[in-house]
Amino acid sequence: MELLGEYVGLDGQQQRLRVPCEVPTDADPYETLLSGVAQMRDLVTELFGPLVQQEAQDRVAAPEEALDGDDEDDAEDENNTDNRTNSDGPSAKRPKPPS
Repeated sequence: MELLGEYVGLDGQQQRLRVPCEVPTDADPYETLLSGVAQMRDLVTELFGPLVQQEAQDRVAAPEEALDGDDEDDAEDENNTDNRTNSDGPSAKRPKPPS
């Protein structure tokens, strides 16, 4: 048994992660799988760690953009009435007349 992961970066470069989950004859296969998942998590953390750090640095370098917000999406949200909710209470429905 093995766990496989594949990541294709923004540059199109493909990276594969592989964690073998060999089950000894006296071991619980679920415990072995859990151990493999923990190993995979560590590999994913190693893979994305530098990307997360770079994104955090980019956000610190340009805080005025984060404070300004995304005005383009705001205008789009104002025009999109399908997703609006009525915060005043339940929707108004006419009661059915008694039969």
